[in-house]
Amino acid sequence: MVTRTAEAGKQAQFPRWVVGITGASGAVYGITLCRQLLHAGFHLHLVISDAGWRVLKEELGWNVSRRADCLNHAFEHALEEGRMTYHPLNDIGASIASGSFLCEGMVVIPCSMGSLSAIANSASTNLLTRAADVMLKEGRPLLIVPRETPLHAIHLENMLKLARLGVRIIPAMPAFYQGPQTLEDIVSFMVGKVMDSMGIEHNLYKRWGQPNE
Repeated sequence: MVTRTAEAGKQAQFPRWVVGITGASGAVYGITLCRQLLHAGFHLHLVISDAGWRVLKEELGWNVSRRADCLNHAFEHALEEGRMTYHPLNDIGASIASGSFLCEGMVVIPCSMGSLSAIANSASTNLLTRAADVMLKEGRPLLIVPRETPLHAIHLENMLKLARLGVRIIPAMPAFYQGPQTLEDIVSFMVGKVMDSMGIEHNLYKRWGQPNE
């Protein structure tokens, strides 16, 4: 179970996580994590970069000209029902841009090298990178799921910089010891590893040594 502070409990009916989706390949990771968070009873605050929307179109076939419709369809009307909040990328005055906004933390999944660089160098050029910067300055959990290959020295240096600041770096590197049979199995493994680092219980993959049931 995720532990909330008493102050957060007073101000939020449900514990809140911020999720950022950027323009790296692997948009399905971000969408799957969002669905899992909603299913687990969290309030989701979502921000998607312009390149992230492009990847949602290219990889998942979303009609990104109708963004609200896409989100309502993908998340079973959670937006309409008030269980999630979508923040436009350029809304720098949004709640998640302030350190006074209380939440459990933030996950950027998938994270492009451009967004990772901006976060590592405190370049708050849009709401997504500003929200990540808020997590750093307030000492709240920040998890980054980079998706790029191969990696050059600057990529690695930026990841090291963030790791030294306490950011959890979870590269999109699926394992195969659980015997995945479908693409969904591979995605579930990665999202499950992220949720492990978030401290959220799940049943997304079979753990090493876990008997078959």
